[in-house]
Amino acid sequence: MFNDIGPLEVVTLVVLAVLVFGPDKLPKLIQDVSRTIRKIREFSDSAKEDIRSELGPEFKDFEFEDLNPKTFIRKQLDSDELGLKEIRNGFDLKKEMAEVTEAVHTVGELEDSGSASSSASGSAAGSGGSVNMRKGPDMEKRPEKPAADDRPPFDADAT
Repeated sequence: MFNDIGPLEVVTLVVLAVLVFGPDKLPKLIQDVSRTIRKIREFSDSAKEDIRSELGPEFKDFEFEDLNPKTFIRKQLDSDELGLKEIRNGFDLKKEMAEVTEAVHTVGELEDSGSASSSASGSAAGSGGSVNMRKGPDMEKRPEKPAADDRPPFDADAT
């Protein structure tokens, strides 16, 4: 419950409790608090049992922790009904990224050497990936410089 409280913080809380409530009333206060916590736990346990008995035998393995959305999603994804484990294990992100990086470097080297686009697409297809190496008209276009008196376009969504 209090996993993140260190020893120094516990000592500080005890000293503050002694200063606030006094050494005479502190033992009775601790008993009252522990009795109240015990009653709350008993009440919640009996409420859980009542709910389970009302739900019937088909919900005998129902856990209230499953109502937490994180727990519910984790439990559903861990079950192998959808075959997600096979997909997750079959997909190697590092391998895919290495192939893409290699294809990009190959394209860059071929463009630097001035090779034809047909030879570039042939070597990329041989490396296992099918990458379209043809330069389209949009790739060769250079952005025009605006005139000195032209204002840049205004984007109302960006401001």
